[in-house]
Amino acid sequence: MAGNPFPLSKAELLKAYRTMRTIREFEERLHVDFGRGDIPGFVHLYAGEEAAAAGIMIHLGDGDRIASTHRGHGHCIAKGVDVGEMMLEIYGKKGGSCNGKGGSMHIADLSKGMMGANGILGAGAPLVCGAALAAKYRKKGEVAISFVGDGASNQGTFLESLNLAAVWNLPAIFVVENNGYAESTSRDYGVAVDSYVDRAAGFGLPGITVDGTDFFAVYEAAGEIIRRAREGGGPSLLECKMVRFHGHFEGDAQTYRGPGELDDIRANHDCLKKFAAQVTAAGVISADELAPIDREALAVVEDAVARAKAAPLPTVADLTTDVYVSY
Repeated sequence: MAGNPFPLSKAELLKAYRTMRTIREFEERLHVDFGRGDIPGFVHLYAGEEAAAAGIMIHLGDGDRIASTHRGHGHCIAKGVDVGEMMLEIYGKKGGSCNGKGGSMHIADLSKGMMGANGILGAGAPLVCGAALAAKYRKKGEVAISFVGDGASNQGTFLESLNLAAVWNLPAIFVVENNGYAESTSRDYGVAVDSYVDRAAGFGLPGITVDGTDFFAVYEAAGEIIRRAREGGGPSLLECKMVRFHGHFEGDAQTYRGPGELDDIRANHDCLKKFAAQVTAAGVISADELAPIDREALAVVEDAVARAKAAPLPTVADLTTDVYVSY
């Protein structure tokens, strides 16, 4: 595209921004509503990490599978899961992604290739090995991607999955979303290596570390390793160094943070601000073109909340459904 220095068209750039802005508005609204006591269960927010989900998922189709984490709302939205159904699920209402039975940490939509968020740290990695093995046999060029945080990267299941994917040469990609904290434990305190790429090398996997707050850095790196996996090149590891705007969970006092750390994160490491600055400075998109997307994303979230609050709860009879599947 003439005059466009980016690897995406203007329409694709606007779509990427819409995805990130929708995630941000979704999470910030949950932060407010959970604080009011409106939402049952536990909530872990993805705000601040949007560039990673958007930059990776833009390369995927419905046939590609992902396995998420307890912090999975951003992955779901970027993968195409319906925002209204997600909100119903988080509110525990009928019509939700899992009929109101899973809540925030267990949203899934197999029609979109979203195998589910997961409350067990690192549990998505072996699931992705299975999905990648199936993709390998189907020979349709599909891939499977596991997301873990820096804490979950210490789980044995994650390391075993790296080895299995390498041994079987699976079209699997392991994304480490390194936001610096495993719950409240600093990454520097709990991880012996300087980079997760070093761990990948121990299993014979190529790996790369990128700035997870830079959509274009994530997009470029993810595109290369996804292409490699589709073409039979095997598994890879992608480390995205990023920040989270909220605590590990809603209600986390974050006493482990340094003075002024949160203010600095929001002021200087906001991936949406960075994206907007990049595209407007290049003259590809104007601020006036981004503003309507901001308003529309907010309206989508507000509508989803209104529907969720008005929707009925599951009934007693619903307890015995969705338990067994007849093959």
